[in-house]
Amino acid sequence: MMRALDPERMMREMFQWDPFAEMDPFARLRQPEAWFSPDIELRETKDRFVFRADLPGVKESDVDVSISGRQLSISGKRDEEREEREGERVYAYEREYGSFCRSFTLPESADLDKIQAELKSGVLEIIVPKAAGVQPKQIPLRAKEPSAEEPTEAKKIEPKKAA
Repeated sequence: MMRALDPERMMREMFQWDPFAEMDPFARLRQPEAWFSPDIELRETKDRFVFRADLPGVKESDVDVSISGRQLSISGKRDEEREEREGERVYAYEREYGSFCRSFTLPESADLDKIQAELKSGVLEIIVPKAAGVQPKQIPLRAKEPSAEEPTEAKKIEPKKAA
């Protein structure tokens, strides 16, 4: 008996990644591992930087906010909460779970000793105050007219003729 040609099956066998899975609404049910990447908002005001990360369903004990040098890191995890009950079928499971880590380089104006973090109603808010007196320095620009000795455009250099 001859097997029918199935291009999709052949592609799956040839590659681990299934390019058609993105169009399959049930593909996530077959994924061996899941990942979670929270959405983050970053704002700057005159006196602080504000980070907000959406972390619904993440416990405070599963979130870590740390600073190393000028690198602010937000990491954590959300555990999978699949509950299977007898006589019940799951047709879709699109909830994200897994570990995450996001890092941001803070500017020189950040006051690293006064950073505050709070997790409230599924939103992590990190306040990074700006250090007092640290403002961007404006560098004055001088306009200078080119002198006769300074070429304004590239000149062709002729080789010297032998004497």
